[in-house]
Amino acid sequence: MEAPGPVTRAAARKRAPTIPEEPERRPGQRRPRRRIEQEEAVFREVVSFTPEPLPARYYDKDTTKPVSFYFSSLEELLAWTPDVEDSFNVALEPSECRQPPLSSQRPRTLLCHDMMGGYLDDKFIQGSVASSPYCFYHWQCIDIFVYFSHHTVTIPPVGWTNAAHRHGVCVLGTFITEWKDGAQLCEAFLAGDERSYRAVADQLVLIAQFFRFDGWLVNIENSLSPAAVGNVPHFLRYLSAQLHQRVPGGLVLWYDSVVSSGQLKWQDELNQHNRVFFDACDGFFTNYNWREEHLERMRGPAGGRRADVYVGVDVFARSSVVGGQFDTHKSLELIRKHGFSAALFAPGWVYECLEKKDFFQNQDKFWALLERYLPTHSICSLPFVTSFCLGMGTRRVRYGQEEAVGPWYHPSAQEIQPLFAEHRLEGAGRGWVQTSCCLADAWHGGSSLLIRGVIPPEVGPVAVRLFSLHVPVPPKIFLSLVYKLEGPSAVEVALELTTGDAGSCHVGGLWTLDAETSSRHSPRPLRVPPTKLARWVGRCGQQLHGGWVQRCYEVNLRGCLLGDLLVSFARPAGSREEASFVCRLGEIQVVDADSLLRPLPRVQAVTVSRVRWQLAASEEEEEEEEEEEEGGTPARLRLSCTLHWSYLLSPIRCFRIHCLPGSGGGSPHRGPPGPDKPVLLGLAFVNQYRVVELPVAAAGPGRDGRVQFLVEPVPKEGFLVPQAEWGQAALLYSLPQL
Repeated sequence: MEAPGPVTRAAARKRAPTIPEEPERRPGQRRPRRRIEQEEAVFREVVSFTPEPLPARYYDKDTTKPVSFYFSSLEELLAWTPDVEDSFNVALEPSECRQPPLSSQRPRTLLCHDMMGGYLDDKFIQGSVASSPYCFYHWQCIDIFVYFSHHTVTIPPVGWTNAAHRHGVCVLGTFITEWKDGAQLCEAFLAGDERSYRAVADQLVLIAQFFRFDGWLVNIENSLSPAAVGNVPHFLRYLSAQLHQRVPGGLVLWYDSVVSSGQLKWQDELNQHNRVFFDACDGFFTNYNWREEHLERMRGPAGGRRADVYVGVDVFARSSVVGGQFDTHKSLELIRKHGFSAALFAPGWVYECLEKKDFFQNQDKFWALLERYLPTHSICSLPFVTSFCLGMGTRRVRYGQEEAVGPWYHPSAQEIQPLFAEHRLEGAGRGWVQTSCCLADAWHGGSSLLIRGVIPPEVGPVAVRLFSLHVPVPPKIFLSLVYKLEGPSAVEVALELTTGDAGSCHVGGLWTLDAETSSRHSPRPLRVPPTKLARWVGRCGQQLHGGWVQRCYEVNLRGCLLGDLLVSFARPAGSREEASFVCRLGEIQVVDADSLLRPLPRVQAVTVSRVRWQLAASEEEEEEEEEEEEGGTPARLRLSCTLHWSYLLSPIRCFRIHCLPGSGGGSPHRGPPGPDKPVLLGLAFVNQYRVVELPVAAAGPGRDGRVQFLVEPVPKEGFLVPQAEWGQAALLYSLPQL
């Protein structure tokens, strides 16, 4: 069929008549013309190059990509009300269950992320093409994550919240005032009656509740009048009480800055000058220039709340500190000696100050030096699924098959990360095992877990502990391991787990497994799966794309708690030679069998709104004309729009958004697709997605162009959902009437 002709600029300037709007429609949403089948709504759009403006706070001004945002003033904070545009920045789900809970008195580890002012590549909610971004993945070592910047109200970018919550880590934003402007702001809401500070607290609680993060670090770094400082404890107490009521597990922490007289005077400790603020909230974050005598003095004021005192450690080692940079462990040693929690400030030092090409090695070195002082926490809910993806890569892979080439960064796409460590084995000293992340290959996403090791002749099978769980065992569970061995190796690979007697475990405190209360099992392979599990076990026991192997297991255990997940490596039976190996892990799953029997809901009510048209740039047109001469379809237009749909989020990991360009269009990265071949546009972690500058063919006079959008749910259990069950919507577009 002949390609439609291009839209002329003269025709483009004439705005089409407005189509009647649907009642209760979203801003910019077009009315469905008709339904061609139950699953697909069809929307009509007349091409126009005078689009309705988008709210600047929520979109990148150059590309209209949705971005995370902050508030710079008290007026902005008090004026904010939840809007449909805010939904892009809402976390997928609350924090996963974890043990021990934050309410336990075990010393905790807080990470305060201060990175070059914040809101860099991480502000792009749907990801970006950053080639060497900062990436944090030692989540099992920390309990609280604070996103810090010097804006008045720092709302954590949703990618960080999604990644942290997936690991059971609490996420806090920052409320900060500084300098002369900060003093004026504080006078405005603290020096008056309670209505003023309660209004601010109510907004902070509403923001945390709406965006699904867990609370606030309050940092007042300016002097206060007697009236203002007198109201600070009331403000903190009210903020904490309201947050606890509306955000389960919510936290309010106070930074060591102002003292009870109103002076800005850092104490580097909890003492009688700032104790009043500590008593009014959930915790105290000390300044960084302390010595051991400060820690000794703090024991009295802290009382029974020693774990609520977070002793600050500046990883950049600015001013006079005990230890920072690669000597940060010296500070941690003293903090733990006295039973306090630790607050690591700006651990992105390894990224900002050292060679980017060595980032992963330096990151692993930094956290390995702290390992002995960082008690891990355990995830205590199923399904447990991870592909070890870091939320970044040099290409995208889906179940062993390459989807796209090129750098990408999407923090929301980060999967649960393991314990990273290097172990020396018993014996003659030659044996070792090391785990590290690797972007060179992946089973699903952008990276895999690389495990390398040497097993001496005198050492038996080696088990590497990857994850700590604390899950009461359901009647039946299924496990899956995807791996491949690099190069010639006779080492045998198996998935193992530990269990404990549920009756002997102390929920709510730190529990350990020992010889009397735990045992290790090598699960029996699953050979004949039940029919209803066919989607999940479709690849089990097969040789897969890219040389990957998947093994599945069935386990029946009662009255137990799932404990550690391990991968074991063993020489073949009878072998007495030293064995070296390089193994990549692509995925591990632990799934409650009942969850695989429950049907998934369908994606419903897909709509198209916020449509924006652009003409292709002249140099792009020249390239596309060359494609046309070679038999391709010319893309004369760029389409941006917002998709919304209805779906219960709890059963899914994310949504994959595709398009079928129909009468024209193609991938921005890979050119025109084949017939009826969906083109992946990106990932969504809420029920909406912004399509940005999608190449589409121009509709000819009297003819419609057509683009179909497909919304694919990705279940937590990781099996494929047939295309017939995806959500669908089509956009028909035409020239304006001349």
